[in-house]
Amino acid sequence: MRLGAPKEIYESEARVAMTPDSAQALQKLGYECLIETGAGKSAGFSDEAYRAAGVTVVESADALYSGSDIIAKVRPPEASEIDRLSPDKTLISFFYPAQNQTLLEQAKDKGAAVIAMDMVPRISRAQKMDALSSMANIAGYRAVIEAGNNFGRFFTGQVTAAGKVPPAKVLIIGAGVAGLAAIGTATSLGAITYAFDVRPEVAEQIESMGAEFVYLDFAEQQDGAATGGYAAPSSPEFREKQLAKFRELAPQIDIVITTALIPGRDAPKLWLADMVAAMKPGSVIVDLAAERGGNCDLTVPDQRIVSDNGVIVIGYTDFPSRMAAQASTLYATNIRHMMADLTPGKDGQVVHNMEDDVIRGATVAYKGEITYPPPPPKIKAIAAQKPKEKAKELTPAEKRAQEITLFKTQTRNQVALLAVGTALLLLVGVYAPASFMSHFIVFVLACFIGFQVIWNVSHSLHTPLMAVTNAVSGIVILGALLQVGSSNWLVVILAALSVLIATINIVGGFLVTRRMLAMFQKS
Repeated sequence: MRLGAPKEIYESEARVAMTPDSAQALQKLGYECLIETGAGKSAGFSDEAYRAAGVTVVESADALYSGSDIIAKVRPPEASEIDRLSPDKTLISFFYPAQNQTLLEQAKDKGAAVIAMDMVPRISRAQKMDALSSMANIAGYRAVIEAGNNFGRFFTGQVTAAGKVPPAKVLIIGAGVAGLAAIGTATSLGAITYAFDVRPEVAEQIESMGAEFVYLDFAEQQDGAATGGYAAPSSPEFREKQLAKFRELAPQIDIVITTALIPGRDAPKLWLADMVAAMKPGSVIVDLAAERGGNCDLTVPDQRIVSDNGVIVIGYTDFPSRMAAQASTLYATNIRHMMADLTPGKDGQVVHNMEDDVIRGATVAYKGEITYPPPPPKIKAIAAQKPKEKAKELTPAEKRAQEITLFKTQTRNQVALLAVGTALLLLVGVYAPASFMSHFIVFVLACFIGFQVIWNVSHSLHTPLMAVTNAVSGIVILGALLQVGSSNWLVVILAALSVLIATINIVGGFLVTRRMLAMFQKS
C-alpha cells in the first residue's frame, strides 16, 4: 500500500506529516511513500532529501491523493481535501471531531476511515503516538520564549552595580504537557513560577520542577484518572473559588500562560477582563488555548494585541509550527508508531482492528459510520490519589498523656538495653582473658572520645558527610595511640600505620572542604 503526505494548505502551517527519517521507517513496514513537492520545504526538508530516502515526490495534491491509500496530514482537513477521499482510503491527521461535526459527516458520506491523532487515548501503550503531547510540549516551551520576547525585563533576578532587578513572576494555568513544559522553561530561566491545575494529583509534579502549586481552599477533588488524564469541567462553586484566587494573584503576576482545555469543548474562560485590568503595564499573557476560543477574555486568535492598560495578549495558534523542523520530526514519529500498530504483519497492509483500544479510540469514522465518541478508556491514565486527611488537633491533656506514654516507652527501652549490656560485660569479664579486656576498654574509649572530638567540630569547617568519615578516623587514631606503647612490635607497627592513614584522611577532608568553601566565597 501507498502512504502519502500532502503539503499543508492551512495558512502559515509549516509542519509536514512525513520526514525522510520517518519515511525510511515506514518503508520497513512495507509501505511505499509519496510526498507532494515542496511539502517539507518550510520545515527544512527538501525534495532531494526525500528522494534520497526512497520517497516518490509527486507534483500535485491531486496526484498524491489519487495515488495514495493512506493520507497523513497535520492540520484537520479542509472540505476540499475530504472530497478527495474514497471508501478504500484512510486519513490520519488532527481532526477535533467535537468541533468539526460537518467535516465528520462529510467523511462518513465518503466512507473513508478517519483516524484523529488528537483522539489517541492517553494510556501507557499509546504514549509513543500521542501527538497532542508532542505538540503541546513544543507549544509550552515556545510560549515562554514568546513571552520573554515581549516582556521588557529579565526573567531571573539580578543584583548589579546599577541596582537590583527583581525576578519575573510567572503563572501557568493548566499543568498538562504544555503547562509542565512551560513550567520547566520558566524555572530554568530563573523566574518565580506558580502553577494551577484542577487535578490535585499533579501538584507533586509541579513542585518537583521548582514551581509553587496554587492551592484552593475548596473540598472539591477532581480525579484526572477518570477523565483519561485530561481535565474535566468544574462545578460553579469551584470555578468561583478559582477566579477569586486568580483575581488575588493578578496584580503581582508579570507573565500568565494559559493552557487549559477540556476535550470536546471550547476553552474555559479563566483569565477575565478585570484580571487583565489588574495586571501591571508591560505584563504578558500567552493563551495556548486561542484556537479553541482562548482562556483569556481578550484573546484574539492568531493576533497579538495590547490592552488599554498596556498588557500584551498573545493568541497565536501556530506555536508548534514556529518550530517546524522539531515539530515535524516528532509528529512524523507519532504517525510512524500509529502505522506500526495498524500494520501488525509489517507487510504494508493496514489491519484496522476496532477491538484495539488505541485504534478504536482514535478512529472517528469507519466504513460509512461515525464512530465518535469512543468508549471510555479501560485503563486509567493517572493513578488517583486519596486526599490527605488533616491531623486531628490534640487537647493539652491529650498531648500530656502522649508525652508521658512516650517517656515510659523510651525509659523501658533504655533500661532493657542497659540490662543487656551489663549482662554481656559480666559474661566477657568472667570468661574473657585479661588481655582481651584491656583491648576492649581501649576500643570503647576510642569510639566514645574519638567520635565526640571530631563530631563537635563546626560543620562550617567540614561537610556532614566528611564529619562522619572524620569521626571514624578519630576513633582509629585514638585507639591506635593507646596501642603504640604495646610490647608487641607488630602491634606497634600497625598502630603507627593506622595513625598515619587516619591523619591523612582527616587533613585531606578539611582541605577538600576548604576548597569547596572557597568556590562560594566572593572574590
